[in-house]
Amino acid sequence: MIFTSDDLTALRITLELSLLTTLLLLPLATPVAWWLARTAHRARPVADAMVALPLVLPPTVLGFYLLLFLGPHGPLAGLGLPSLAFSFTGLLIGSLVYSLPFAVQPLRDAFSALGSQPLEAAATLRAGPLDRFFTVALPLARPAYFTAAALSFAHTLGEFGVVLMVGGNIPGRTRVVSIAIYDHVEALDYGRAHSLAALLLVTSLLLLIVVYTLNRRARTWKP
Repeated sequence: MIFTSDDLTALRITLELSLLTTLLLLPLATPVAWWLARTAHRARPVADAMVALPLVLPPTVLGFYLLLFLGPHGPLAGLGLPSLAFSFTGLLIGSLVYSLPFAVQPLRDAFSALGSQPLEAAATLRAGPLDRFFTVALPLARPAYFTAAALSFAHTLGEFGVVLMVGGNIPGRTRVVSIAIYDHVEALDYGRAHSLAALLLVTSLLLLIVVYTLNRRARTWKP
């Protein structure tokens, strides 16, 4: 058998983590991207930097501070909440933070590219702010949602540093595929490491090809 039972469990956890992260990130990133695209507030550069910070910060640094925040002696514990470190929920929170720029930036660029004319035209038809957003801005930004979903999902598939710091390496609970690959390499079991690595490589590549193809068709589609 190519994969052990532990490998299959790690695959299941990885897919669940990637899917949940993507599903939660899109609605969370939308208002952030909209505000960044439309505001002229002087705090925007700071907000842009905060969103982009996971792109340049070493994953272990981000994971370390998340571990302190979610751990038994962090702010959550001070509020009487249970520790989320070394749990799937902690992994999910870490993935949301680490993958945030991969969802926000495509949406922000799409909202910025809309310009003001479509929204002003809708306003002349007495469309309110919410109507303009849901009936004009969101449909026109649809290709960016494909991109944001693809990047968020693919990026979460390959997380290592953050998930290791926040979730540890607990079989059946927090061990994801990237950590399972590392374990196989440590054990000099290169065959099983290659099987998992090749699976991630092919899955990520196919996912990106499909989504970018759909994205391209959506950009050129005309009713």
